[in-house]
Amino acid sequence: MENVVRHIRTLHTAAAAALLLVAATACGSSDSGTGSAGGLNPPDVKEQSKLGKTEGQVNLIAWAGYVEDGSNDPKVDWVSDFEKQTGCQVNSKVAASSDEMVKLMKTGEYDAVSASGDASLRLIASGDAAPVNTKLVPNYADVFAGLKDGNWNSVDGQMYGIPHGRGANLLMYNTEKVTPAPTSWAAVFDDASTYKGHVTAYDSPIYIADAALYLKATQPELKIKDPYALDQKQFDAAVALLKTQNSSIGEYWADYLKEISAFKSGDSVVGTTWQVIANLASDEGAKVKAFVPKEGSTGWSDTWMVSAKAKHPNCAYKWLDWIISPKVNAQVAEYFGEAPANSKACDLTSDKNFCTTYHAADETYWKNIAFWNTPIEQCLDGRTDVKCVPYAKWVQAWTEIKG
Repeated sequence: MENVVRHIRTLHTAAAAALLLVAATACGSSDSGTGSAGGLNPPDVKEQSKLGKTEGQVNLIAWAGYVEDGSNDPKVDWVSDFEKQTGCQVNSKVAASSDEMVKLMKTGEYDAVSASGDASLRLIASGDAAPVNTKLVPNYADVFAGLKDGNWNSVDGQMYGIPHGRGANLLMYNTEKVTPAPTSWAAVFDDASTYKGHVTAYDSPIYIADAALYLKATQPELKIKDPYALDQKQFDAAVALLKTQNSSIGEYWADYLKEISAFKSGDSVVGTTWQVIANLASDEGAKVKAFVPKEGSTGWSDTWMVSAKAKHPNCAYKWLDWIISPKVNAQVAEYFGEAPANSKACDLTSDKNFCTTYHAADETYWKNIAFWNTPIEQCLDGRTDVKCVPYAKWVQAWTEIKG
């Protein structure tokens, strides 16, 4: 696990967040945050009908650890074989945030991007991402059903990308200092003062959805259906909860190494985490456990999307099929620390317990995960009688929450 590279999904650029004020009608969503974004009305961009001759290169935007060619670690390389087999030279740029990915995709200089759910709807609504013809991606057939037709990667059953992997935002606690063992997110919200100064939370505006998910379960009178679709009253309640929580926060984290260090030292004893962080912290001697609380959790799923202006679309399609091929998808998942998208990848991981640890094939587990999505004025839960709070306002509120 020492080779795990974890990207930092920062979402702090208010200017780029303003791009979320897109012209779109209400989007349908199930309570868990899955289901096609059926009401979104993206520009008329045609999907590719067939594969042509490869163009000799492909330009990618990716999270760190997704496009490895052996230069970071000679033992970690799934790019070289792709180049040999397809003749497509890979040129990749690592992005530090979803906002940067959106900005780069707008230049038209890149063919594909590994977008998270907080960016994918923006790219669809703006016409920067093209619909994807899944028939041209043979390995798509083996992608777990729970990753297809999500409200962050599809519109009316039309996929706008190929799922890469997924992960949940977990509650982690120090087993020696937090007793009894928590079962609820209450440990970091209503009961946070018990561990005042030693509570940690993910440093991002999208964390407001974690508070909304908790309120959905504990304050049903707010009638929250989707933690990414909050009207003003619901949003204000989530922000108020986070402002109260702030007095108990010891550290907001965005760097997984810092969170591991804080749990090892005892500076943090309870807070949000990822499975890969929990594994590494435990390996380094921290007495921790991590789990999905009874209210469920938020999470993330990345999608490889093709630019509507792609200059090398055939090489881009070849890459989409390659990166989710069983062997490669297994390699990426283990190196990165996430559940693979391809169901056949689990038989090919070096750690035979990897997919069990990451719940890769456990669709019941994922039904309790509300994957990151892009908050827009047109409510993602299907309501048309109110406006929801767009992401630009989430960014502003996050600054206020942290004081």
